[in-house]
Amino acid sequence: MSWNPGSWRDFPIKQQPQYKDYARLKEIEEELKSYPPLIFAGEARDLKEKLAKVSKGEAFLLQGGDCAESFANFNAANIRNLFKVLLQMNMVLMYSSGKPIVKIGRIAGQYAKPRSSDFEEIEGVKLPSYRGDIVNDIDFTPEAREAKPQKLLEAYYKSAATLNLLRAFARGGFASLDKVHKWTVDFVRDKALGERFEELADKITESLKFMEACGIDIKNTPQLNQTALYTSHEALLLNYEEALTRKDSFTGEWYDCSAHFLWIGDRTRDLDGAHVEFFRGIKNPIGVKVGPSMRKDELLALIDRLNPENEEGRLTLIVRMGAEKIEEIFPPLLRAVKDAGKRVIWSCDPMHGNTYKTDSGLKTRDFEKILKEVKSFFQIHKSEGTYAGGIHLEMTGSNVTECTGSISSSITREGLKSRYHTQCDPRLNADQALELSFMIAETLKEIKE
Repeated sequence: MSWNPGSWRDFPIKQQPQYKDYARLKEIEEELKSYPPLIFAGEARDLKEKLAKVSKGEAFLLQGGDCAESFANFNAANIRNLFKVLLQMNMVLMYSSGKPIVKIGRIAGQYAKPRSSDFEEIEGVKLPSYRGDIVNDIDFTPEAREAKPQKLLEAYYKSAATLNLLRAFARGGFASLDKVHKWTVDFVRDKALGERFEELADKITESLKFMEACGIDIKNTPQLNQTALYTSHEALLLNYEEALTRKDSFTGEWYDCSAHFLWIGDRTRDLDGAHVEFFRGIKNPIGVKVGPSMRKDELLALIDRLNPENEEGRLTLIVRMGAEKIEEIFPPLLRAVKDAGKRVIWSCDPMHGNTYKTDSGLKTRDFEKILKEVKSFFQIHKSEGTYAGGIHLEMTGSNVTECTGSISSSITREGLKSRYHTQCDPRLNADQALELSFMIAETLKEIKE
């Protein structure tokens, strides 16, 4: 079957907004096609090479960030704080596992969100659902919920500015290991969790002093004073993705240059749907969410469609079953993929399958359920003799109260309203994300023993 960046338009599509001003939408799509790419094909190839090591068990994938990025909360402090927490988690996991950590942020493009219904009804008033800031606004008014084509341009500009700052942080000295003591987010600093990270930072500092004594200058060693943080988002709004898809001048292959890594959600993974059609033609490393409704034959067919050459590092399967379902549903899928000899990365998303609403109507997730699903994921892989390659989290560097539980945060259902700021789904705060990374580190040690 022939493919081009717009061939998805001939396939049935889900989760798409209805634009009133279609002519304006086409104008903006054409304008975006003339804009510079947000990432370069060579960067996506570099990421694929690193993910190939994950698929072979030689590295570990850490992917995390906002549920849905917000135009209103777009600022340097929020970007910096997420970057700092990912650096902290990276050090915890790398120090405990002894393996490189491939870091991918849900950032610089995570502006679209799938919804369970096309409409939302409040007190008898029915309006289109909020689909993320790239589409419409969260306020419950007819004007706010109208899909606005110009929002695609704002998403592009904010993604470009975010990437610019992330690259400065990653390469400008902020990520240097001699700054490890300064990575603690302010509200973590004075707690026991902060002290635990400081102990790890002390060990790293001592190691750096030893290396310096051996003649290794950290300032002249990129591996010690720089890092790589790649970007990712769910490629939901395909007219935006198509507009930023470019042919690489070196290889002649097509890359979606809106992010280094894109994934297909559990609601849009239809084998004969538009999203799978679009994904099969781009050469970026990609992912697919694997939920509890996935069948073995469907999963194997998806793998064949999206990774026909069985390339290492090309395809990540992001498992999101729920703590109560993973032990029953996941092992048969894992065995089927293993028996078929498919080269994939297995990553655990312990967030989406553990969401529920409180009596007050707020969506939340319980930390203990999240941890339970993570532990089950690792134990199942150990039992099957396969490699648990990564973790995929909705998280923030801000001091929010959106997920209950954990030793460090002690957030109760009653306390959720205190700082509940998410645009869509509840996120782990910096405390909870760092605490989870320590627990994952302990699980990794247990599995090795």
